[in-house]
Amino acid sequence: MVTYIPVQTEKGESLVDITPQVREAITASGVKEGLCVLFVPHTTAAITINSALDPATPTDIVEELQRLVPKRVDFHHQYDTPADAAGHIKAALIGHNLTLIVADGAPLLGGSQFVLFCEFDGPRGRKVAVKVVEG
Repeated sequence: MVTYIPVQTEKGESLVDITPQVREAITASGVKEGLCVLFVPHTTAAITINSALDPATPTDIVEELQRLVPKRVDFHHQYDTPADAAGHIKAALIGHNLTLIVADGAPLLGGSQFVLFCEFDGPRGRKVAVKVVEG
């Protein structure tokens, strides 16, 4: 069964910790050993894992991506706005899916790792699809 984690972003570009919701989805599945697949069905959003030790890490990631892929008007595709084009590129760089190992009924993450939903064209109501499989 596929379930969804709702995410309401507050800014145009931000990273949101969804680790507690991922843990809840795994617990609700009842799977003790297996895989948890996370998929972001949005073209201007992504998902990644990074360090939770320093609260400035998400800000650094967002600011560096803004430097690498600034909002500008000379993109070839401008479906909605230049921000939309920049968001597509940032999401493609980070990726739309993530697979976690489930061990002892929890995601196998390093002590300083957390799961981050990446918003590149918000604020918006978003969702992350979750599929937990035994194996």
